[in-house]
Amino acid sequence: MGNSETFGVQKGHGEEIIQWLNEQSKTQKGKLEARLYGYTVATKNFGEFEMFSWIGDVQIARKLIIKASKKFKIKIIEGGYKPKEKVFKMKKFDFAKVKKGDKTIGQLEFAVSRFGNAEWEIQDEERH
Repeated sequence: MGNSETFGVQKGHGEEIIQWLNEQSKTQKGKLEARLYGYTVATKNFGEFEMFSWIGDVQIARKLIIKASKKFKIKIIEGGYKPKEKVFKMKKFDFAKVKKGDKTIGQLEFAVSRFGNAEWEIQDEERH
């Protein structure tokens, strides 16, 4: 079972996409449950995104979020890419791709404190 909190959908489409993801997972008998958690991030280059968390199979999550991007013609954040170096820091980092359909249009670097209950923040972003 995997999970991630660094996935997102273009602002204004959160409820619709989460409902669609959960329905698709059920019809395909996949193990995925997605939930909005009331947090929005704003990027300089790609607009605003409603962040969501999911629990289940990472391959199903990635496949369905890309399918949703194509179907609803929206941008998505596909998170859960970890840095290669294993250095202990005061913050946790996560990397994500910004996609529109199959095409990667950028990358994001998220950071959050290891202590407390903070929300992910965008540390850096890059266009492709």
